[in-house]
Amino acid sequence: MAETCRKYLPPEWAPQSGVMLTWPHVHGDWARRLKQVEPVFTDIARQVARREKVLISCYDRAHREYVGELLTAAGVDMGRVMLRTVPSNDTWARDHGPLTVVCSGEPVLLDFGFNGWGGKYGYELDNQINRRLYAADAFGQTPMQTVDMVLEGGSIEADGSGTLLTTARCLLAPTRNPKLSKQQIEKRLMEFLGINRILWLQHGYLAGDDTDSHIDTLARLCDSRTIAYVRCDDADDEHYAELKAMEEELKALRAADGRPYRLVPLPWPRAKFDEDGNRLPATYANFLIINGAVLVPTYQDPADSEALARVQECFPDREMVAVDCLPLIYQFGSLHCVTMQLPESVL
Repeated sequence: MAETCRKYLPPEWAPQSGVMLTWPHVHGDWARRLKQVEPVFTDIARQVARREKVLISCYDRAHREYVGELLTAAGVDMGRVMLRTVPSNDTWARDHGPLTVVCSGEPVLLDFGFNGWGGKYGYELDNQINRRLYAADAFGQTPMQTVDMVLEGGSIEADGSGTLLTTARCLLAPTRNPKLSKQQIEKRLMEFLGINRILWLQHGYLAGDDTDSHIDTLARLCDSRTIAYVRCDDADDEHYAELKAMEEELKALRAADGRPYRLVPLPWPRAKFDEDGNRLPATYANFLIINGAVLVPTYQDPADSEALARVQECFPDREMVAVDCLPLIYQFGSLHCVTMQLPESVL
């Protein structure tokens, strides 16, 4: 990539060519929950394929055939599905997938390092997925650049106008880029992503989240002036004080034009727990914007309908599509976490 080109990081609401998924398999942490989680992935693939392409990484040849049969049986438009054989540790495409910048009008894939959210889980296969897909011509003529820096897609939000929103707890975690200072991280992000300012949140977390507070579980840019965010209204909940502090931080932020952001609070679902009593990170902020629609995670919760209505406020011209993501949070992520959008012209 020419260092002199003016880079632009498209926001998620920009036109897309497709969405990337890494399908769950028996060799990973989903093994004992495959029957519960496969319908979620199938639903995501079906909804995306109605509007754009779906690029799916499958563990091996047999798995690829199985996924193809599964999707065909579910009525997915297979004309828009690209199945590739690429082994993986896990399924969180948001964090091991490529970030796409536009350089002189052409898309360029950036392959940042992935280290299992600071070495919490195995990651060697996941960290090779982008390069293997590239070698298999999954991205066509789109060039790819490998970047010597750990960065997960779920840890940043872009508005397409030069602003990046992130959390200090994640990006400054010593397990990610221990040799880089905050100033060095900011400089690299500006250099590689073509942004001109970074908004840092010091507060906000979800119990059960093991990403060190990814921004896409807490607060989402919906346009250059609107942020949808998680708000806890239960004063007895462990999250109340921390999310209240995050809300105050958001109120103090200013958009690029100097005005306060329009803040849209998302409802707080009832606490969800696994069989061992661990609280699970259910969040309505983990929605995915695609062409003409927003896929919104639901959790078989009384707050689901209110969440759909609130997200609709942020995207009045897009269709709201509910996706039951209760099975996903048993591995501590949700809808946005398992997807990575690819802007137009990539696929």
